[in-house]
Amino acid sequence: MRTRLLPLLIVLLAAVLLALGVPLAISVAKAQQQKVVVDRIDDTARFAALAQYVTESPAGARPETANPDERLETLERELASYHRVYRIRAGVYYRTDTPMAHAPQDWFLPAEGEMRDAFDEALLSRRSHDPRQVWPWQHHRLIVASPVIRDGDVVAVVVTDSPTDAMRSRILHGWLVIAAGETGAMLLAVGAALRLTGWVLRPVRVLDATTHAIASGRLTSRVVVAGGPPELRRLARAFNEMADNVEDVLEQQRAFVADASHQLRNPLAALLLRIELLALELPEGNEEIASVRTEGKRLAEVLDDLLDLALAEHAEAELRVTDIGALTAERVAAWAPAAAAKGVRLEGRCPAVTAWADPVTLSSALDAVIDNAVKFSPEDGLVEVAVLAGGETSTVTVTDTGPGLTDDELARVGDRFWRSGRHQNIKGSGLGLSITRTLLAAGGGTIAYDRHEPHGLEVRVTLPRSRPSE
Repeated sequence: MRTRLLPLLIVLLAAVLLALGVPLAISVAKAQQQKVVVDRIDDTARFAALAQYVTESPAGARPETANPDERLETLERELASYHRVYRIRAGVYYRTDTPMAHAPQDWFLPAEGEMRDAFDEALLSRRSHDPRQVWPWQHHRLIVASPVIRDGDVVAVVVTDSPTDAMRSRILHGWLVIAAGETGAMLLAVGAALRLTGWVLRPVRVLDATTHAIASGRLTSRVVVAGGPPELRRLARAFNEMADNVEDVLEQQRAFVADASHQLRNPLAALLLRIELLALELPEGNEEIASVRTEGKRLAEVLDDLLDLALAEHAEAELRVTDIGALTAERVAAWAPAAAAKGVRLEGRCPAVTAWADPVTLSSALDAVIDNAVKFSPEDGLVEVAVLAGGETSTVTVTDTGPGLTDDELARVGDRFWRSGRHQNIKGSGLGLSITRTLLAAGGGTIAYDRHEPHGLEVRVTLPRSRPSE
């Protein structure tokens, strides 16, 4: 969940920062340009004030052929100094485009373009419009024009043509500062998002782990109600109450099954005894008595299995490091006579391998699995028991050459009281593998079933090599 929630938060934060940063960057660029434009306006106004009192040259005459004028000389010196210091081209031009004074001397008004538009606008007794915005990647120049007014008439126009290198550098520097601020804010936002998602999702992770633990059979697991939003704390308390109720119901069910099995054993034993006594009064080989005796013994086995299942669900596993190889070899040796009596070969490959397990419950589980394999293997069949170690687990594999199971049957094997319809004539209650699964789950182990080629069943009992978490 965190991998989905965190990118969403980061994208939203990035969008917010961009929504704030882009207008700020545009504002910085406009402010820098406006500052330059205001300076040029002040400069053109100062030059216009000087040019206003310059003696007008005769019509069509150039200033250099006119009578000397101290004000004209002052204007020319100011323009030349202005260009030398600031590298800004500036000039005062009559309405006829004839220059009154200009610097550098080889700079004249173009016939068209932005400068001509600004000049024509100033002739209308208006300062030219603000130049278009210049961005750091552009190399445009700033053109500002102001009219020179004498006796209410526009007699000339002051034009400045400014380079923008310094301005673009300042804009870029401002943008870098904004980018650095945005990056720092983004890092802080990501850190805050990590903390926030951790704070919000920590109770969810604890709840997920506890749910998995309960689903695995550790019914005493509970959620620690601490931290997180109030809604998740309320959910944790409600989950604990639900888990308490479920545990109580299951405990009552187990107690009922155990008590019922135990209470039924005594009258059933008495009933079987009376059946044996009745058999003594009837002719030997009576089919009805034999059938009743068989069904009674089968009922006794079912009650015993029910009691074992109830005890297995209730019992706590006493885990310790166990030599799985030695314990498996012992169970193979114990089942060898029963297999030989049926004509089944029972072979074991049991190297020294350790795992965390309860030896008693593991022995019971292996007994159920080996008994099942021997029971369903035909005469001259083969049952192989192998112990393997790999990675974090140790595995006991039991394979047989029996009829095996179909895909549908493999999905149901291990369910309580389930037996294949093809094997109803074979002795059993359908609880043995359920008891095995319960015993293994109590110690962190698992049992799995698969086909054994070319025919038969493969059962894998897997145990952890490191101590399972409580």
